[in-house]
Amino acid sequence: MSAASPALLHRLKRISLVTQIIIGLIAGIALALLAPEVAKSTTFIGKVFVTALKAVAPILVFVLVMASIANHKVGQETHIRPILYLYLLGTFAAAVVAVVASTLFPSSLVLTTHDVAITAPGGIGEVLQSLLLSVVDNPVSALMNANFIGILAWAIGMGVAIRHAGDTTREVLGDLSNGVTLIVRMVICFAPLGIFGLVASTLATSGFGALIGYVHLLAVLLGCMLFVALVMNPIIVFWKLRRNPYPLVWTCLRESGITAFFTRSSAANIPVNLELSKRLGLHEDTYSVSIPLGATINMAGAAITITVLTLAAVHTLGIAVDIPTAILLSVVAAICACGASGVAGGSLLLIPLACSLFGIPSEIAMQVVAVGFIIGVLQDSAETALNSSTDVLFTAAACLDEEQKNPA
Repeated sequence: MSAASPALLHRLKRISLVTQIIIGLIAGIALALLAPEVAKSTTFIGKVFVTALKAVAPILVFVLVMASIANHKVGQETHIRPILYLYLLGTFAAAVVAVVASTLFPSSLVLTTHDVAITAPGGIGEVLQSLLLSVVDNPVSALMNANFIGILAWAIGMGVAIRHAGDTTREVLGDLSNGVTLIVRMVICFAPLGIFGLVASTLATSGFGALIGYVHLLAVLLGCMLFVALVMNPIIVFWKLRRNPYPLVWTCLRESGITAFFTRSSAANIPVNLELSKRLGLHEDTYSVSIPLGATINMAGAAITITVLTLAAVHTLGIAVDIPTAILLSVVAAICACGASGVAGGSLLLIPLACSLFGIPSEIAMQVVAVGFIIGVLQDSAETALNSSTDVLFTAAACLDEEQKNPA
């Protein structure tokens, strides 16, 4: 027994994380089909894994960004600006794709009343005010509440300040960063078990019965996300690198998108993306900032969700949409998406903001939000997979482009 156990552990270590996740996925589906009552009890396993990721993500972002900036040597390139441009371009392009798809394949909703107390932003000004308040939030409060905008602001500020400290202080900060990274790797090792619990409990509890009435809407949403992931993003990467983008696209979808699909949280997937960026050999000073930044502002999937659901309500109510209004909706959806929360379902509360462009009252808009929660089993998972995998994709594209321009 003692000899067999190390041999088994050694074999497990040789299996890639993606393969282990697929095994956990298949096992979860099988358990949900064969023993649904037992599968429901596995929800605790999934919650433990996601909670662990969410717990470590805020401190990871704070320490890594602060350490990266503090130890950044003057004259080093971080390539953040081109990555930021790619983030904004990708989010706007996703909103445009959603507008076109919703026009070609209009969806109709069965709007019903749900007694759910939800507070939604009332306008662009309110969203911008909320973002500004997040930036100046108390750092302890930002860490406790996973306010990643506030965490980024404080990490950048502290990092810039500590750049003027002594070498010993910066070395200690670097060691702290390595220690947090080690803890994150330990958490990621339990991803297959966590995904097993998430899949088994979700299928056993929810199934797909609630989605039957919204198959067309869900098809438009998922179709847009697939188009962006497999066509639009590769076009942007090809424009940046001038070479076949698909090997990089498939790698990001396979190793980042799969875990994000099941955790349903861009914030929780930050450790996975940081580890993937390291394996891709990207510039550490760049990805340690761009990945957490992408989890807060690079929201192509959120832009699609906001646009498609808004236009579904517009079509249901018989409101005409002209080209200028459609362009304005794309811009608003992109801005809203940048302010969407990095947690599951974070984009849905911004739908009333987009609906206000068409004079749709909040009472009806909140019914659209309720529809979003109904189809959220697949919609939110696919949205998060697109958002999170694109963070790594665009970071890699910018880093590789810089390497091509300035080979070592």
